[in-house]
Amino acid sequence: MKLAVVTDSTAYIPEDLLEKYNIYTIPLSVIFGNESYREGIDITTENFYEKVKKEKNLPTTSQPAIGAFVDLFEQLAEQYDAVISIHLSSKFSGTFDAAKTASSMVNDIEVYPFDSELSAMPQGFYALEAAELALEGAHVDDVIQRLNQMKEKTRAYFMVDDLSHLQRGGRLNSAQAILGSLLNIKPILHIVDGLIVPYEKIRTRKKAVARIMSMLEEDIEKKEVKRVVFIHANNEQQVMKIHDKFAKKYPHIETIISYFGPVIGTHLGEGSIGVSWQAK
Repeated sequence: MKLAVVTDSTAYIPEDLLEKYNIYTIPLSVIFGNESYREGIDITTENFYEKVKKEKNLPTTSQPAIGAFVDLFEQLAEQYDAVISIHLSSKFSGTFDAAKTASSMVNDIEVYPFDSELSAMPQGFYALEAAELALEGAHVDDVIQRLNQMKEKTRAYFMVDDLSHLQRGGRLNSAQAILGSLLNIKPILHIVDGLIVPYEKIRTRKKAVARIMSMLEEDIEKKEVKRVVFIHANNEQQVMKIHDKFAKKYPHIETIISYFGPVIGTHLGEGSIGVSWQAK
């Protein structure tokens, strides 16, 4: 069985890895007023953050149309027998449901939609793992079993500069946003059951980064870490410093630099930082 792997643009997998593992992506969109932009196609991440600074109102976001999924799946049917379609948390977006609906509308290929319950490059870990297994000739049932196992040990933590972005997007309640702003708290956030929740409240960004890195090193000591990603929202230089220090100390561990693109950046805001790691 020849297996294709699809994910959506919010995985923000670097282009070289998309090409290496032959992963297909479908774009989500950001909407400024009456203008819709498919991320990575109609608008770059750099242009997005520049545009946000100039606009009075934050953009909104939109999932891919069901028809776009159908078109992609039908195109893949010409080369593949089955597709695993891996998407951001169904509690963040209707993208997974759109893929699920589209899967019932194609006849010449079996489609297996998968809810990562995450977003950004932590979601991308699932696509990379599925693609590695597909290249090894693994059966689709074995791939899905492995992806479900990953949910138990994939770690993803992040912090934001301005909690109001999450609050206005409905991802954080008003009380939490106000408290964080007044006390200059930089809470470490993570995703539980597909929803963003505080993990630990820390007063400064420096201490928050140190706490995340200490948790990462604890898992490294247990020999459980396969790859690590460092994620930024238009602040690559700062994240590169964290990455370089880590890579020098642990050269045997695969590291990736990724970013929060337009769709996820709409909800997190510029300056956000994330660190995530995948278990062996």
